[in-house]
Amino acid sequence: MSENRRLFGTDGIRGKANIFPMTGEVAMALGRAVTFYFQKNNQKKPLIIIGKDTRLSCYMLEQAFSAGVCSQGGRAILTGPLPTPGVAFVTQSMRADAGVMISASHNAFEDNGIKIFDRSGHKLPDEVEAELEKMILNPEMIPQKEGAELGRAKRLDEVIGRYIVQAKSAFSHEYTLEGLRIVVDGAHGAAYKLAPIVFEEMGAEVISIGNKPDGKNINRDCGALHPEMCQEQVRQFRADLGICLDGDADRVVIIGPSGDVIPGDQLMGLMARFLLEKKEIQPKSEIVGTVMTNLGLEKYLNSLHLSLTRTKVGDRYIVERMIKSGALFGGEPSGHLIFKKYSTSGDGILAGLKVLECLQFFNKDLSELLAPIELYPQIIKNIKVKERISLDKMPKVQAEILRAEGVLKDQGRVLVRYSGTEPLIRVMVEGKKESLVKKIGDEIAAVIEKEFESL
Repeated sequence: MSENRRLFGTDGIRGKANIFPMTGEVAMALGRAVTFYFQKNNQKKPLIIIGKDTRLSCYMLEQAFSAGVCSQGGRAILTGPLPTPGVAFVTQSMRADAGVMISASHNAFEDNGIKIFDRSGHKLPDEVEAELEKMILNPEMIPQKEGAELGRAKRLDEVIGRYIVQAKSAFSHEYTLEGLRIVVDGAHGAAYKLAPIVFEEMGAEVISIGNKPDGKNINRDCGALHPEMCQEQVRQFRADLGICLDGDADRVVIIGPSGDVIPGDQLMGLMARFLLEKKEIQPKSEIVGTVMTNLGLEKYLNSLHLSLTRTKVGDRYIVERMIKSGALFGGEPSGHLIFKKYSTSGDGILAGLKVLECLQFFNKDLSELLAPIELYPQIIKNIKVKERISLDKMPKVQAEILRAEGVLKDQGRVLVRYSGTEPLIRVMVEGKKESLVKKIGDEIAAVIEKEFESL
């Protein structure tokens, strides 16, 4: 992805709400560009699905994007709060031309973002985003509509029911959740209402938290990024499992019966074994991870005669690889789990259901199932930056990375990259010795901080 792009990052456009590029003006311009793009070679008025999470700024951006669609002659359907995977599914189900999710995912409420799906429910590739960006920055490229050519918008809340049915269909009819007690943390986000409904309708006793959004509390001390409250509730109510979603419910963090957070890579390993033993995937099948995927998981997958392919960070890149290779399962440590048979993107609710199905399939304690999946110690350090400067143009940083790789040899990895969603450089170091991993991470971070201070 080009570092010269001004609007689109790893997952759509994201930033502080009402500050460029996350303004109503940009949202309207993007609404026009998306409608015009999907209008080409299409005689009918494009149908665009617009979903959102519970952030205060979603009202502004939803209306602005809808106005852009209507000004370009499109038809907009506003779903209200709906998880990102729900927008992808509804777009596909209603045979819409595109779907739009207004959300900054796991970020604080002051941020917001816009990500776009095509008619098949897949996120747009980089080259299409680049074309849309060009039209936003050069509005004269889009011919103006007037009179009867203008479009219209309507709200359609019942599409939520479509997604609930779809999510439940991923759970095998052989099992039920009756007799299980589950804590569901909706992060005061897009799934605050429907996530508990899904698990209750499957028979579980649900203790619901993170289910009172006020426009400003999304992800605050709750959900996938802050699972401490869910951990406490699991212990207090002796629940069988805790399921923590993020703001747009496309990722999940699982809390075990003892109240411990299950590492995402361990969860991936367990689900890969589950799919293998259920014969949904075959020996030698490819599992798709990212550059952040732990070496320990790779070794475990190899022991199951499965292979691992790494992509760039972001579930869109995982899905792109899965489409290309035919892989049926992929994910990343942050909690995105993609079951290609059921969804075109990460889906926290669906993943939670599959974990519960997996536990019933094996009929063993979660700790026993996870024990063989030994992960390497890994640290991630986040360094705030004011601007993105190519790391290739920082010889001292490159030299420090090469030195660290020489120390680790084939017993570890170093990855230094810019975040696609926040103004951060992320330093990841992984190896067999935790003390060495921490030392190397601190040394690389210190060099980076010194380089930026000297600019």
